[in-house]
Amino acid sequence: MNTLFEFVRLICAKMQIVSDLFWEFPTNLDSYSSIPILGRLPFSILLLIGSGIYFSISLKFIQLKSIGKAISILLKRKVIKQGLSPMSSFLLSTAMRVGPGNIVGVTGAVSTGGPGALFWMWISAFFGMAISYVEATLSQIFKVKKGDQYLGGFSYYGKALVKNSVVFGTFLSSMYILYAFLILPSQAFNTVSSVGEIFSLFYGSPIASDSTIYVIASIVLVVLLMISIFGGIKFIVKQTNRLVPIMAVTYILITFLIICLNWDRIPYFFYSVFVEAFKPEAVFGGSFGIVLSNGIKRGLMSNEAGQGTVTMAAATAETNHPCEQGYVQAFGVFIDTIVICSLTGFVVVMARVWQTDGAVEWFNMGKFSRFTASVNELLPHLTVHFIANIVISLCFGLFAFTTLIGLVSFAEICANLISQKQVFINFLRVVSISLVSFGLICNLAGLDLSVLWNISDLANILLIYTNLPLLYIGFKYVKKAKVHYEQENHEKFTSEVLGINTLTWG
Repeated sequence: MNTLFEFVRLICAKMQIVSDLFWEFPTNLDSYSSIPILGRLPFSILLLIGSGIYFSISLKFIQLKSIGKAISILLKRKVIKQGLSPMSSFLLSTAMRVGPGNIVGVTGAVSTGGPGALFWMWISAFFGMAISYVEATLSQIFKVKKGDQYLGGFSYYGKALVKNSVVFGTFLSSMYILYAFLILPSQAFNTVSSVGEIFSLFYGSPIASDSTIYVIASIVLVVLLMISIFGGIKFIVKQTNRLVPIMAVTYILITFLIICLNWDRIPYFFYSVFVEAFKPEAVFGGSFGIVLSNGIKRGLMSNEAGQGTVTMAAATAETNHPCEQGYVQAFGVFIDTIVICSLTGFVVVMARVWQTDGAVEWFNMGKFSRFTASVNELLPHLTVHFIANIVISLCFGLFAFTTLIGLVSFAEICANLISQKQVFINFLRVVSISLVSFGLICNLAGLDLSVLWNISDLANILLIYTNLPLLYIGFKYVKKAKVHYEQENHEKFTSEVLGINTLTWG
């Protein structure tokens, strides 16, 4: 097993080199990096933000209407004959969007780029909402039927937009399946680690990685995943319908309560965020480019707008019009980044541990430990610390678990474009369980699985470069759909409105 671990480390290290080339280009060129501010922003970030600005202007800032429209669509009662309800589809996408990164990612962005990173995170989310609207609307336009379900996403609209190419559709599906497989071990690691955090709090000392508690937690996790995965997409949706509201509301409430208990620090939060967005402290690097890059990248990596990685959920909904799911998914970006990520940012910034005697120790902690240390700084009593850390660790575990089942369900949707044979689907399910088990074994062996994120970073950037051009190709259909949706006569939508024929809309 040690030989296998070393092999994985070696492969991941090589992948990191390739990943950095894609993610950092052209900031890794001296001639470009010497340019003030711009030299800190890689092409990938400029492409995502530029696309968000372009789509926002072209759609007349559709994100300003999305919150009200989305809430109206989500609360509307309707009989579902095929696929999922808009609410179930929204919760399925939220299961994927809201993950451990909403805690550790934001904490890392603030501790690297300073409070000002949050300002640029909000900017990236605002424009990301427009990108998500385009992705989701395309997913609805080109979705297909399978039994009583709808399937779709970036591999499906990619296939349709590129001359209905089976080869290209298979390539895109394979890319996402690879992406999911690479992330599964890390998310399994995160899920069971949260259990260890909870028991460590009860015992008052860290739990050994090979303890019986971790073994039992790992077995339970594998069993729960097997039940969920082999239960099919609709069974997974039932789990996300239950778990996502619980984890999201619980986390929102606990962080909101912490903020309210420290209401006198709120002015400092807004002052530091807005001032340091342009004039960062030296302790965080002292560079405007560092703040800008950290904030934008964290926002885009959290809400996943432009990656195509949550478009599968948008296609599963039964809607009266493709644009409805566009509004819903844009709202999902708002909830993920503007609400949940911001609450994490409030806690970290208001605690301002970097201004205390424990600053050096805080910077040397892991990202999750930095967050809990910030929570402890804001709470008045050890008993309250204990309760808050238990709840936050539980939320962290749920974030990771729902991301796990979201990854598997979306991979299965993509797999159906390659082959709908049950043998193939079951094979992918078995591979998923095996990769989850590998992550759990690494945890029991006391290893750090962070190296696997190197490969997932590479998969992320490849998906971005593949998906964004498709959005530009299909944007003409999104604009036509939007014009039709906004007509006062509310004629029934068919693909004739777009000047094409689709498998679902006639």
